[in-house]
Amino acid sequence: MGAFFEGRQSDSPYIEFIWRGHSDPNYDRTCPADSRWNILLLKEKGRVKVTVEGPTTRAISKFTAESTEFLVIKFKLGVFLPAFLLTELVNTDLLLPEGAGKSFWLNGSTWQLPDFENAEVFVNRLARQEILTHDRVVRATLQNQPQEVSPRTVRRHFLQTTGLTPKELQQIERAQQAANLLQQGQSILDTVAAAGYADQSHLTRSLKRFYGLTPAQFGKEVFAE
Repeated sequence: MGAFFEGRQSDSPYIEFIWRGHSDPNYDRTCPADSRWNILLLKEKGRVKVTVEGPTTRAISKFTAESTEFLVIKFKLGVFLPAFLLTELVNTDLLLPEGAGKSFWLNGSTWQLPDFENAEVFVNRLARQEILTHDRVVRATLQNQPQEVSPRTVRRHFLQTTGLTPKELQQIERAQQAANLLQQGQSILDTVAAAGYADQSHLTRSLKRFYGLTPAQFGKEVFAE
């Protein structure tokens, strides 16, 4: 049993990436850690569920018993919904109430279900109504711009808008860098050096936590594809 995925970039200042696809019945997959939160629309048996999925700090196994269609709108770091505490959504999600017809409830209003083509229109409406916004401190920090705030203040802003600390973000992004290097055929020892790990054991612990694979297993997974 498998799945089909396709995605696209976005010119929106709020959106990191947009995915859509479908999966066969009894599809089991392991999703790597992801520092970005997203809105997921999942269609199963003709019914669409909308959830806000928080960031993940470990590899998570997901299983779908039925054939499903899905749309994922992944948001950039520092973009957040002020009505939600992302620290409470780490490694979990929140199901939003269904509305009449093809709609759902968010922040006290009903919203039409977005699709792959008009996701930006939906997100821009959220931003115009200030349901969605971005944090200037986080954005400036990510762009390495100097700021007159303390490290404690920066940490608080990251927690509020991403659900994670700067250190947790760094750990996830380093694992992503290592995974990309291994996918490109880089040796394990070269990956250790390039991604800044202390040694091979350090790399192994990181990939086991964030991807559910050892470096050697990762190579086999890539080869199998």
